[in-house]
Amino acid sequence: METRVAVLGIIVEDTTSTARLNEILHEYGDYVIGRMGVPYRTRGINVISVAVDAPMDRISALAGKVGALPGVSVKTAYSSVKFEG
Repeated sequence: METRVAVLGIIVEDTTSTARLNEILHEYGDYVIGRMGVPYRTRGINVISVAVDAPMDRISALAGKVGALPGVSVKTAYSSVKFEG
């Protein structure tokens, strides 16, 4: 199966969505390389980056579920290198 490395940039403006966000990330945990979350207390938001190695459809599904959460936005940057695995 062909996979790609991607980074999801996530901004959480509504912290009531945090629990569901963590559940979604846990569901895709097999694909997560690593994640970093930075609370920006001055602005009252959280900035999260998640690196993944997954098939394109899984990355899209993850981003779609995250982006559907209230007060959460996500953008995805994909590597142009494809991997067989």
